[in-house]
Amino acid sequence: MTSSAAALPGGSAREPGATGVGCAGARAGIERLEGRITPNVCAFLERQLAFGRMATGTPPSAEQIPEEAVRHPRVAAYLDIFDPEATLWEAGSTPKTGRLVIGAAIAGSLRMVPDLHYTGTDVVADGGTVMFGQWNTATVRGHKVAYPQIARNVLGDEGRTIQARRYYDRHVLVRDTLPNAPKGLFDGIADRGTPARRPAPARVTADGLPARLAAWNAGNTTDALLRRVAGTRLAGPGLAKPLVTKAGKQAYLKRLFGKADLNLKAGQVAFGTSTTYIEWHGSVTRKHATAGRKQNQAVPFGIVERFGPDGQWELYFDTLPVLTDPATINNLLAQLATP
Repeated sequence: MTSSAAALPGGSAREPGATGVGCAGARAGIERLEGRITPNVCAFLERQLAFGRMATGTPPSAEQIPEEAVRHPRVAAYLDIFDPEATLWEAGSTPKTGRLVIGAAIAGSLRMVPDLHYTGTDVVADGGTVMFGQWNTATVRGHKVAYPQIARNVLGDEGRTIQARRYYDRHVLVRDTLPNAPKGLFDGIADRGTPARRPAPARVTADGLPARLAAWNAGNTTDALLRRVAGTRLAGPGLAKPLVTKAGKQAYLKRLFGKADLNLKAGQVAFGTSTTYIEWHGSVTRKHATAGRKQNQAVPFGIVERFGPDGQWELYFDTLPVLTDPATINNLLAQLATP
């Protein structure tokens, strides 16, 4: 099972706007690199890429206590990315804090997908923030999966992450793997009408971000979100190929807003020479209750937008918290971890 490469941030081996130290080893593992590449950024990139290409070998055992699991070579390589007091956030859950907690989390992931591998796609460093685009591949219960992800990192001393958030769609892990997986949030969404003659870059600037945040939270203002991205190609979770017509993009956003109330705040922003990343972070409340369950509760949620140089507009978020409740999500993930 693979997701379409059309959703993967484009790029090349060029490094437009990348200035600073050499960092040749890291640059070789990334398709596109922009921003000021300080020694801290370089150190982070080298650790991030080292984990992505490292073989797991025999994964950590479920019987191991956290102190034992963190000594596994690949778990140790993952923890080397982080400051000892770092926090790590994944969609649908509260942040994990500290070496043993983060180590236990990655040990569990490696038991489920021991062949997890990734490469860097489009990376932008802006001050102490690094938006690390990556293309993940793994085998989940015998099914090959591939999907894009944004690893958003705020760096501290020695280039170690002090705060990390991960943006990707976990539905890709379950949709063709488990018979009881929920249907895709955006099933049936397609282009309608006439596309623009040629893709055009988005006109999103720093002074327009407050209005954009208000539009995401309003939930019924698709025109406000589309106004500055009229000629772009929209790629996002659940799409086999980007949407190029206004009607198609409106249908995609209306499907999301029809299922969920968003309560987002401004997160990190990374402006490169040709690429911009914008993070919105907060919570989501599903509008439709699961049969037999109590009223829906708000759960942690976030969206990253990427605006690329060739008219790309890409969204990164997890659709599972919009599709179903946390208990069902935990059950699905537990099934994935069962041999």
